[in-house]
Amino acid sequence: MPTDMGSPIYRNNRTTTDATCVALVRAAGAVILGKTITCEFAGLTANVTQNPHDPTRTPGGSSSGSAAAVADHMVHVAFGTQTGGSVLRPASFCGVVGYKPTYNLINRGGMKFAAESRDTIGLFARTVEDVDLVASVLTGREPAKFHDTLPKIALCRTHLWSNADAETKNAIESTARRLDVAREATLPAAFEALVEARTVINPFERARAMAHEWNTNRDLISPGLTAQIEKGLSIPHARYTASLQRMKECRDLIPGIFGDADILLAPCVTGEAPKGLDRTGEPMFQEFWTALHVPAITIPTHRGPNGLPVGIQLIARHYEDEALLTAARIVLERLGRA
Repeated sequence: MPTDMGSPIYRNNRTTTDATCVALVRAAGAVILGKTITCEFAGLTANVTQNPHDPTRTPGGSSSGSAAAVADHMVHVAFGTQTGGSVLRPASFCGVVGYKPTYNLINRGGMKFAAESRDTIGLFARTVEDVDLVASVLTGREPAKFHDTLPKIALCRTHLWSNADAETKNAIESTARRLDVAREATLPAAFEALVEARTVINPFERARAMAHEWNTNRDLISPGLTAQIEKGLSIPHARYTASLQRMKECRDLIPGIFGDADILLAPCVTGEAPKGLDRTGEPMFQEFWTALHVPAITIPTHRGPNGLPVGIQLIARHYEDEALLTAARIVLERLGRA
């Protein structure tokens, strides 16, 4: 099938093999209907996809076509990748379930890397059950044994709370009230380093992942990605490894954030999908959880002032993906789909 990677460099490119995730679901009986549009090399440069709820607004990105296709009932399930927020953000903007598993839980064979230490294959669907079914095929586990007992949830506004629009704050706070969430989790001061680390790790790894395209077709790379590659090539290796170490130190603090809670409730997006198709929205509320390698999911529980979807985000500890999916199913059932 055509695999353009959102770039004119690969226009009409056709791969000769399935990616591992596609091969696994195909072997299990899935019908592969086609490829969806992505932003340029799964980055921030928008492509042609529109939001099914309002064609004047972004569907999010980078997995824009995947979220839009599920939201528009073209397909039941679609793959996406998340380096910063490329699964959860478009899922929230398009009003579907978006699941980013624990880092590397889904085999990444056949994927074009953006930032290898973060890239994670995720799923879009209209139900948590569909996400779980496909995830079980991809990981070799049994489907989750869903139950109706709400796990312990802690509210985590995060250090970015002031950046949330009114509709996101309302979504999180009303969810906490309706679920009787009593405990609030705070992030350690060390997490402020996540912002600095993102500005180092992403461009450093992206520049190396794009070495072939940079050497052979640099004139066909967008100005935004060109700037990121140039920045990445200028970053000293010692600064890169220092950032990786800071990331590890933050991951080591995760058990203390959860405390006795099983799940964290946190903002997913700043608000409704922004107007315009030239940008894909702000990834700040998704990207640092991605960098921490924890599993996260967004579910379509709320609407904003323009009637557009606003998802909430649930997060679990590393490798507790089945507990996360179970919690998401219960919360969505109790709150209802917006």
